[in-house]
Amino acid sequence: MTNHDTTSATRYHLEVQGLSKRYNIYNRPTDRLKEILCRDKYSFHKEYWALKDFSYKFKPHTTALLGPNGSGKSTLLQLIAGVLQPTEGELIARGRITAILELGASFQEEFSGRENALLYGIILGLSKEEMERHLDEIADFAEIGDFFDQPIKTYSSGMVVRLAFACATIVDPDILLVDEALAVGDEYFQKKCKDRICEMQKNAKTIIFVTHDMEAVKDFCQSAVLLGGGRLIAEGDVDDVIPIYQEISASKEELAHKTFIPAGS
Repeated sequence: MTNHDTTSATRYHLEVQGLSKRYNIYNRPTDRLKEILCRDKYSFHKEYWALKDFSYKFKPHTTALLGPNGSGKSTLLQLIAGVLQPTEGELIARGRITAILELGASFQEEFSGRENALLYGIILGLSKEEMERHLDEIADFAEIGDFFDQPIKTYSSGMVVRLAFACATIVDPDILLVDEALAVGDEYFQKKCKDRICEMQKNAKTIIFVTHDMEAVKDFCQSAVLLGGGRLIAEGDVDDVIPIYQEISASKEELAHKTFIPAGS
């Protein structure tokens, strides 16, 4: 990933060029060893492209990333976040990126919420002293009380996402990646998260929002990108892309229903 510092006019910019991610699938563990011993003269694997030749320029607003399960959404977010490295292509980001991906994926279970918050900031490049100044605000937003000083392994899923959202948004990111995080927690906390997102939108932040909630897409997103089979299927205005996504989802449900009806029933 290329990370550039530029003027404020362009620093909330994210551009993806020909991004692809391939996994090698082996039928047996010994097949991997055979391939190593043969020094790649013979192939014992099948290629699976989780993302293939994806190019897009994300605008400084909220973009919905849509697609059925297995379409490549999470892979794309992990590539942007730097959790995964691309097989091919380039990612150009200007500004600080924060992400709320799998619940608690970036947290150490044995560390307390406070310790994890400090670690989160250090990973993003903030000094310990700078992150310490944010701790009270993180604790206030997360509203987990005394659990802030308890190990993450004692948290409920709702508490984990409260802390994750607080950490990811309190450090003033230029690019925020959200993967279904708002689906966890009660209505009160969801409203707090949405209010925080609205604040970021007013400041022209780039937000990529993965969700299956079309009402949330209509409420918060200015554009949408639809993935299928790891490839870009459609992009544009929310009102134009949602019907395509719904049509694909309906056809998949119909196929699954036909598949699982017992013969002769």
